[in-house]
Amino acid sequence: MGPDTEHPQPTVLVSWPSAPLTESLVRKSLADLGLSNAIVPALPSPPLPPKLIQWATYDCIDHSLTASHSNIVLSSSYTIRKALIRKHFLARCIQSYLVKRSESSLAKAVPRTWDIDISHADELDEMWSDELWDLGNQLVDPGDSKSWYILKPGMADRGMGIRLFDSKDSLYNIFQEFEGDSDDEQVEDTGTSVMTSQLRHFVIQEYLSTPLLLDPNEISPTREVLKPSCDLRGYKFHLRTYVVASSAVTVFMYEHILALFSAEPYRSPTRSSNDSEVFLTPHLTNTSLQTHRGEDGVRLFDELNGCHILSGDQNSGSFVLDTLAIAEVKRQIAGALSETFRAALEQPPSPNAFELYGVDFLVSHEPGAFQVKLLEINSEPAIELTGPRLTWILDELFKAIGVVCIQPFVGGASRGASIASWKVGEIRHNLRKCLDVKVHGSGGW
Repeated sequence: MGPDTEHPQPTVLVSWPSAPLTESLVRKSLADLGLSNAIVPALPSPPLPPKLIQWATYDCIDHSLTASHSNIVLSSSYTIRKALIRKHFLARCIQSYLVKRSESSLAKAVPRTWDIDISHADELDEMWSDELWDLGNQLVDPGDSKSWYILKPGMADRGMGIRLFDSKDSLYNIFQEFEGDSDDEQVEDTGTSVMTSQLRHFVIQEYLSTPLLLDPNEISPTREVLKPSCDLRGYKFHLRTYVVASSAVTVFMYEHILALFSAEPYRSPTRSSNDSEVFLTPHLTNTSLQTHRGEDGVRLFDELNGCHILSGDQNSGSFVLDTLAIAEVKRQIAGALSETFRAALEQPPSPNAFELYGVDFLVSHEPGAFQVKLLEINSEPAIELTGPRLTWILDELFKAIGVVCIQPFVGGASRGASIASWKVGEIRHNLRKCLDVKVHGSGGW
């Protein structure tokens, strides 16, 4: 399947120097479109070709070309997308959106969040009477608190810099720890690290104390029962959802969602013997912090169909996760994605770009109901951590990106992807269209 003969052959820049798996998937997708011979490793010298596609890592894209030649250049990253991928900007963006639209489903789909700009621990004294006033009223002395909160650097990724706290003093001690090691390149703890250049913008989120708990070892991917119900232990996990945004702006959710599990069974947050450090391992589900486990903690969400639910009320273990529950979680995710990208549209994105994101959700399990909670949005997600067993879902994903993002630009939309006739909620190529709005792109986000 190649481009239409009446359309000029594009030139395609492909460059992923630090991500060989991504480069391989991009090349396979282009080959499926008949564009293998159009690939070049570097941008051509002027003049520009009739059509230029830059399907490359952010730093290899010439963003000035994206901005100045919107009719002939298509790029695989929006030039500015900090409203989505920086945690503190995302928090502000969503809060601003909900002030005007309190009825939005997004109100239930985000944890309560505070964003702060802080350089020294002593600055907290003033914050408790200002931007952290309501949080301070909820914090009590360690040991008496029933609520925990999670601190995240606003510009960190792969689980770096995460801390848990339950009192004003414990938060103060965390920032003192950062200051004490500020001369080093990074601060190390038992499960995370923080680059000192990131120690300024932070978000604080309520810790979600009712996660859906399953045992990923109960059922194998081939549906073989591996553990009897009497031996099951509940593990925390989050859902990694691959999301494709195109133009200004159509948003697709990839139906093959990953479930990424913690390394140890879940238990409520507890302090170590020195009464200062919180043991994080049962709470961290990021695969970047568990590379030693290989694929042990990675499942498809659909593969968990039939697993016993090990969270919730006293009947935990009496019910299983079924197809209806999985479908409801996916429906909630699609709705949250639609509203999140709507919230970011106050700064319209470039009309001649597309991008793949990894969006993380936690499923909270309240009595009788599940509720997804948006955690963060990642650009250039670490797809290599999916593992060899599930590489096939990445092959399928990148081929779908080629069909819905590259092919219409090349001129072959009539061969399988009439985006205009694709309704919101409809699933094609295992992509569910979540949002389709037309805004005047200006390179924002």
